[in-house]
This record gives sequence, C-alpha cells and structure tokens, in this order.
Amino acid sequence: MNRRETLKSLFLAPLAGTVIASSGCGTIASNNASRITWARLPTEYSYGRTDVEKLTDQRLFAETYFREHELVTIAVLCDIILPNNHPNGGALDAGLPDFVEFMVKDREQYKLPVRGGIAWLDSYSIEKFGPDFINISEAQRLSICNEIAYPDNQAPKLQAGISFFSLMRNLTLTGYYTTELGFRDLDYMGNTPNVWDGVPEAVLRRHGKYYDEDWLSKCIDQSTRDIVAEWDDDMNLVT
Repeated sequence: MNRRETLKSLFLAPLAGTVIASSGCGTIASNNASRITWARLPTEYSYGRTDVEKLTDQRLFAETYFREHELVTIAVLCDIILPNNHPNGGALDAGLPDFVEFMVKDREQYKLPVRGGIAWLDSYSIEKFGPDFINISEAQRLSICNEIAYPDNQAPKLQAGISFFSLMRNLTLTGYYTTELGFRDLDYMGNTPNVWDGVPEAVLRRHGKYYDEDWLSKCIDQSTRDIVAEWDDDMNLVT
C-alpha cells in the first residue's frame, strides 16, 4: 500500500483511544473518530530547477524519514495551527504535512528538533492525560497547544515544547504562504506585467534630465508595448 495513501486514510480520535496495527499501517481505534486527510503535493518539479536540483529532489522524495505516527502528529499540529475553516483553506488543504517532511529531510538541522519535539509532545500528553497526543481528545490537544504556543512563557518544564511548537508554526506558515492557497490569501498575483510611462517630469527636472522626443515616442508609447523591439546593425533602435 502506498505510504501516503495509507496515512491519508488514518483516523484521528477526538476521544482517547488505542493505536493498533492493521495491515502494516497505523489505525487509531475509537468509537468517535474523525478522518484526517491532506492534499498531495507534487513529487516532481521541473520549472526553475537545475539538473543537480532535480536529482536532489528525486533523492528527497524517495527518502522516508518520519514514522507513520510522527507524520500523523505533524498533520494534527498543522491543522491546529492553520485549520481548514480559514477562508482560503487550511494547512491540510495545502498539503503542509508533506511540506514539513520535505523540509526536514532537506535541512539536517530540523531533524532532531522535530522528531524530538514529537517525542516531547507525546510524553507530556501521556503525563497529563494518559494516551499520546493524537489519541487524546481535541479539547485536550488544544489545551496542550495553548500551554506551548506562547514563546514568552518562562515555565522551565515547557521550554522544549515551546521551542518545538514555534518551529512547527514557522514551517506551517512558511509552507502555506508559498502555495496557491497562501498566494490567494495575500492577493499575490505573481509576476504580472505593469505599465511604465517613464520617469516623472518633476524628477527629470530636478536632475536636469529630459527625454529625447524621438526616443520617447518609440519606448514609452504603451500602445506598442507588445511589439518586439528591433535594432539596426549600428545598434540603433528602429522600432
């Protein structure tokens, strides 16, 4: 079974449950479970990639780093940080669990903080509520996140969790705002042509400059903006 498809079909228990193994994949058993899914991100990029970068991408996409339990925990955290009630869709709609995994595989310095952070989160959840983080209720998960979501919290016991949550928040929001959904939220249109009608007259006068009328008629006429420029053999602008 494809690992991504397996993980996308996992159930997250809003009430405490037991994680059991089934056909090599993790299933969270609960009488009241809510399904978690996330959009698949592309696993191949060509535009703007050098041959070396393409090979690096292939290596990273082929590599598995997180265990199933860890990736589901990441998905839960991403959804808490940016839920799908966001007007343009949330973290899971943008495929953020895959993004976080890719970044962790690509950046060695993220591996221990994220894996260790998940272990801390589970340990703290077990200490407070019994089950690990993905097997406690939604209200209990949110209560833990509320404890570690604020960097100015000086409680020594929570510092590891605060650092982890801050990293996860940064990865989630960085990933989201580099996707189409994030662009839509920012009203970012990408590289679009605009209209330039020359340096303002007041600025030209201030610096004692002026446009040559012949050059101006060829270069600043916006009605000809779609015409490809032509030059003669002496590099004079023809049109």
